[in-house]
Amino acid sequence: MRLGSDQIEVDGLVVTAEAKVYLAFNKPRGVVTSAADEKGRATVYEYLPEGTPWVGPVGRLDKASEGLLLLTNDSEWAAQVTDPRTHLDKVYHVQIAATPDQSLMNQLTAGARCEGEVLRVKHVKPVREGKKNSWLEIVLDEGKNRQIRRIFEALRIDVLRLVRIGIGPLSLGDLEKGVARSLTGGEKKSLDSAMAIRIAPLRAMASQRAR
Repeated sequence: MRLGSDQIEVDGLVVTAEAKVYLAFNKPRGVVTSAADEKGRATVYEYLPEGTPWVGPVGRLDKASEGLLLLTNDSEWAAQVTDPRTHLDKVYHVQIAATPDQSLMNQLTAGARCEGEVLRVKHVKPVREGKKNSWLEIVLDEGKNRQIRRIFEALRIDVLRLVRIGIGPLSLGDLEKGVARSLTGGEKKSLDSAMAIRIAPLRAMASQRAR
């Protein structure tokens, strides 16, 4: 078969490659990321524009969490984004039922033991503070299940809201809640570049070991 000159047909119908779709979605709180929910809860798919081809979530946000979620039909790219080796920073704004002090900041970065493993954040800083609660900006570079919530559970601090505002170089920006939009070419390129920078040294090390 000559690329670009021959075509594939099934039952007389021409088969064409599906266009790749890359979406940024501002997930509302209370919406689940699965295609269907046995409890009848709203899913992210109910918010996608009519005619959107099948896409799957890149990673997850639990039902109570909100903010930036990527969706795509490019499974290979999705696997790269979620690959622990990329260490793409995920940035969150987290409202907690406590006022932070340096001791809490140190605990979050040092790690808290939860269910046999130590969970920690990469960076944390205060955003704003009230009398009984506060907002923190938290950066993770790994994607363990419910990581932020589990850390605060271990520290016996309630999480009131959890909003993801960034993935690598991509920011949630002013995208309205419940709205999906296509990534720009520049945004897709920036994400790809960020992943390549992190994976390239690991591939080089693996190549050296194989020699």
